[in-house]
Amino acid sequence: MEEKAMKNGPEKPAGDSLSGEYRVEPFTMVIFGGAGDLSRRKLLPMLFHIHQEGEMPEDFAILGFGLPEFSDSEYRKFAREAIEEFGESPLDEERIEGFLRHLSYRSGDFDAGENYRELTEDLNRLCRPDGGRKRPVIYYLAVPPSLTPTIVVRLAEHRLCRERFETKLVIEKPFGRDRATAIELNRSVGAAFAENQVYRIDHYLGKETVQNIIFFRFANSIFEPLWNRRYIERVRITVAEQLGVEHRGAFYEGTGVVRDIIQNHMLQLVALVAMEPPVGFAADYIRDEKVKVFRSLRKLEEEEFDRYAVRGQYGPGEINGRPVPGYRQEEGVAPDSNTPTYAAARFLIDNWRWAGVPFDVRSGKRLPERLTRIAIR
Repeated sequence: MEEKAMKNGPEKPAGDSLSGEYRVEPFTMVIFGGAGDLSRRKLLPMLFHIHQEGEMPEDFAILGFGLPEFSDSEYRKFAREAIEEFGESPLDEERIEGFLRHLSYRSGDFDAGENYRELTEDLNRLCRPDGGRKRPVIYYLAVPPSLTPTIVVRLAEHRLCRERFETKLVIEKPFGRDRATAIELNRSVGAAFAENQVYRIDHYLGKETVQNIIFFRFANSIFEPLWNRRYIERVRITVAEQLGVEHRGAFYEGTGVVRDIIQNHMLQLVALVAMEPPVGFAADYIRDEKVKVFRSLRKLEEEEFDRYAVRGQYGPGEINGRPVPGYRQEEGVAPDSNTPTYAAARFLIDNWRWAGVPFDVRSGKRLPERLTRIAIR
């Protein structure tokens, strides 16, 4: 056995693959904020796409939960419109009808205990026993971070976290508003769910081009020897949008471009470009290397901000000959708002690979084109 182990090398770590076939087990998904903007633009079209590709099991259920008040049929109409507007592939009418039959809706406030008693009844109805196994239930929190503690506490009060079902909790970014609220959010989530039940996600990382960064870097023997300060002068990352804040002015007032894009999406891109080769491609190994990058980011002193960062807002103008309002004229925005819709910053990574190489990031709304680009000079 020892001779064989030495000859073949160490066993490959579990999950050490970026591809492979897997089968989706029957499940029930509860989308908190099931009729919100994230669900309309991203979740429902994505779930339908998976169904249309034939990758959903025959037995699944999706339950929207929240406001506004919808009947099941009204929610299915809402979902159909979302899929037609934001879906990316040609739509098969038979597939749409088949998908919509799996959708239902529970109207209610997230803080009312009665709604969770009714949710329990819904889950008991939807989660039919399967050979004595607990039914997988996914709670997808497509809500602002301020609502997460309320939902988690109510789920725990009604024994919906661990006891009744095999549950997972999916929390979308932003994860809190700042460091203090993120720590408190972690504490409340950890009191109700085990860590292996919790998935903190950034939907931006699901983009194919973002995932391909890992292949581009580590599966290409040409680039890896050159991927350091000796051969790279600078890295510039741009995430530009043509749209303004649209009908999300009130939300954006409490967020701004730094919280909305830079501290999550763009820092993830910085980490994927800058990280060391992981020992394997399981999630924990990649996370560990990203953390090393974040720990190596140079902390700016307050007097350095003007040297390394700039921010601004879009004003009124025209797009394709059509007048559009400036940020301060958008619905829900204060007329004297100081919330940035554009920001650019220079990050410096103080480690052996990147010492002296600037990582310039910039993002904003109402820019000339919609673009995500990583330029390496």
